[in-house]
Amino acid sequence: MARARLNSGNTAEAELPKAKLNKTSIKNLRKLLTYLRPYRSKFAAGMFFLFLSSLVGLAFPALIGALFNAAQGKPVNHWLPSTLKGIGLLAFAVLFVQAFVSYFRVVWFVQVAEKSLADIRRDTYFKLVTLPMNFFSNRRVGELNSRISADLSQIQDVVTTTLAEVIRQLILMIGGITLLVVLSPKLTLALLLILPVMIAFAVFFGRFIRKLSRQAQDKLAESNTIVEETLQGIASVKAFVNEAFEASRYNKNLQEVVNIAVKGARFRGIFASFIVFCLFGTIVAVIWYGLVLVSHHDNGFEIGDLTTFILYSLFIATAMGSLPEQYANVQKAVGASERVLEILAEQGEAISIQESDNQIKQTIQGNLTFNEVCFHYPSRPEIEVLKQVSFTAEAGQKVAIVGPSGSGKSTMAALILQFYYPQSGELLFDGKSAAEYQLTDIRNQVAVVPQDVLLFGGTIAENIAYGKRNADSAEIEQAARRANAHQFITSFPEGYDTIVGERGVKLSGGQRQRIAIARALLKNPSILILDEATSSLDSESERLVQEALEELMKDRTSIIIAHRLSTIREADKILVLDKGIIAESGTHQELMSKQTGLYRYLSQLQFENSSLASL
Repeated sequence: MARARLNSGNTAEAELPKAKLNKTSIKNLRKLLTYLRPYRSKFAAGMFFLFLSSLVGLAFPALIGALFNAAQGKPVNHWLPSTLKGIGLLAFAVLFVQAFVSYFRVVWFVQVAEKSLADIRRDTYFKLVTLPMNFFSNRRVGELNSRISADLSQIQDVVTTTLAEVIRQLILMIGGITLLVVLSPKLTLALLLILPVMIAFAVFFGRFIRKLSRQAQDKLAESNTIVEETLQGIASVKAFVNEAFEASRYNKNLQEVVNIAVKGARFRGIFASFIVFCLFGTIVAVIWYGLVLVSHHDNGFEIGDLTTFILYSLFIATAMGSLPEQYANVQKAVGASERVLEILAEQGEAISIQESDNQIKQTIQGNLTFNEVCFHYPSRPEIEVLKQVSFTAEAGQKVAIVGPSGSGKSTMAALILQFYYPQSGELLFDGKSAAEYQLTDIRNQVAVVPQDVLLFGGTIAENIAYGKRNADSAEIEQAARRANAHQFITSFPEGYDTIVGERGVKLSGGQRQRIAIARALLKNPSILILDEATSSLDSESERLVQEALEELMKDRTSIIIAHRLSTIREADKILVLDKGIIAESGTHQELMSKQTGLYRYLSQLQFENSSLASL
């Protein structure tokens, strides 16, 4: 049922939240509209053509009315041709101008909107990927993805369509009402007494019906989830003889869908009846009263003028009916702009958008020091993860970090990579504080091989080259050979061009691990972090990966985080971490000689467990 709630939430999420229009929200929207500046000349031209197109459109009803008057030999406006032919040709000329300016209006608005939105997407994405890790630990990936997709799409719709449509409808409405008053003040007053009330009722009723439709969609999503869960767990359903229960649960949900749909149908029927009666009733009333004025020759009001009046009335009704929806779209865009601006306002890491600016400027030999480091995660200040941690790893040394789960081992790796910064104490590289190096200098010279390797959805070659973007095919192959990966790669029909699938799902754990090692070899780091790199592999895969790791660790500082103590016996130094404190340190032999030491206890525990597993 939890998944059902999730799915129904996704359905409702399609309706983006609206923000109130106030000074702050308008100011936020204006900040995003600054992205229009590089394209302001084309935007201004599009706005001019929009005004021109709207004004030309207002001339069309007058021309139609003039055609009726001319056909009956009635007088026409002095600014129009006096003959039927002349008015018809002028009408076609107006239509041609309307079509011409409309084309350029649409094309220029879309060009400006697409280019400016691409700029916003680029800046938002780059800001996202350069934000500190703490930002991501407090937010869901789906939420952040929505900022770039749904939120920016909403803004795009407003810039490309809604903004132009609102201006166009306002021109048509204001211009239409003005021209109606000029044609017949009496008929205009009668129309304006009826039309706004009818439109207001239609908008209110329409929202209520849409709400019922969303409820029906949510319930239908729940029923689909029941089917999905039942079929995925069909073995459990059959094993517990719960077929009847699942059928009853599904039927109950379907009945709720039916009830909501029937309720919605009743209200839609009432709404449709109301619209038909009021719409055609208004048209009949206008025509009836208009014909009364024509029969009384009220201020020279003719049948052609009545035709013009009806067309302008339709223009005004359409404009009034569409403005609430356009206003709602603007509200959604304002809400979306606030969420996008929240990302753009965040303080990012000191990384340039130009790759050339992120090259190594200060070389690190590989000496690493933790000096009285204390750390807690910003989201959990009450839990101190590391307490006064101090140690030194000389260049080329292998330093292993072991300890129970939750003792702070992976946190130390995150601090080395500068994903987080200690609250007190400092990290030193080659005797200099980490703060004296550019962030990109440290990360360019530190590589990590994690337990759960994430591969991108491209080819094997592209994933290996992620460690060195300008590597050629020979360098990629050499790194793969050193990582014991070349043999299995060439066994695929496409070789290095094999697509690994999303997150590397087409490869086994050992294969993914060796590609990660090849990637690290290609990077050629000064400091290497192995974060439980072999803990989840079978024996054969572990052997191949261990051989590749030995090659990778040659002549470089290696920080080895491990649960399996058998893999770190040859380390130059072993740090035993317990509850954020270095409880013991030394070589394997030194630590095993301590009768009551934690390392000796953990080692004996693993030996006993492995012995029991082999029985």
